[in-house]
Amino acid sequence: MSTNKIYERVADVIDRCPQRVSFKTLLDIGAGPGQLIGLLEEKFGFTASAVDYTDKLMKRPGQKVDIVDLNTQGLPYPDNHFDVVTMTEVIEHLEHNREVLREISRVIKPGGLIVVTTPNILNINSRLRFMWFGFWNLFGPLPVKHGDLYSTGGHINPISVFYIGHGLMDADFDEVAVTVDKYQRSSIAKLILLYPFIKLFSLLIWRKEVKRYRTINSDNAPLVREMNTIPMLLGRTVVVSARKRKS
Repeated sequence: MSTNKIYERVADVIDRCPQRVSFKTLLDIGAGPGQLIGLLEEKFGFTASAVDYTDKLMKRPGQKVDIVDLNTQGLPYPDNHFDVVTMTEVIEHLEHNREVLREISRVIKPGGLIVVTTPNILNINSRLRFMWFGFWNLFGPLPVKHGDLYSTGGHINPISVFYIGHGLMDADFDEVAVTVDKYQRSSIAKLILLYPFIKLFSLLIWRKEVKRYRTINSDNAPLVREMNTIPMLLGRTVVVSARKRKS
């Protein structure tokens, strides 16, 4: 998967934040070789910290990497420390994603911005693969006890935009916003064919969820609506941002 477009979209999301000019400090979780840090430092002048499972991947001279196993360890920073936290293509590798989101909430300043990306399991190609095979795109049968958790083979947590947004709101974030890095051209023809059925059945199920099960309310309705938008049906990678509540 090409990451350049993902990084560019993350930078766009940060750039569009009204408070962006006051942001000074960045934490990049899953920093890898430091490509995103380089882009954001150049564009916004951030002072960056990096977290990853190893420091062997980092290619930026002088960039320290704090080695953390997010499945078992917290972040080694004080409360209310960072203005911006980015976590690109990481959450799908985590065993306890909600615990990590709460830990990010701890280290981010009130009013600070978080940006999370993950493969979009809701696009048409992925939905059809799940229907035929039982696995979403970029998520497949995993080897037992011998998988590389930091490769595509380590995608252990397929998570949709609803559950990312819900986890963020539970972790004291609000102003949840959703976009994608790019549309998959291979999904367009399938969407044209299937979209009327998706709209019809989603409307019928929405009414049942509201009236019978009462699972949809004013708090979660925007996230539920996102599930069948054009960006979700065509997008390759989902990009979710939110602001840390100020009180």
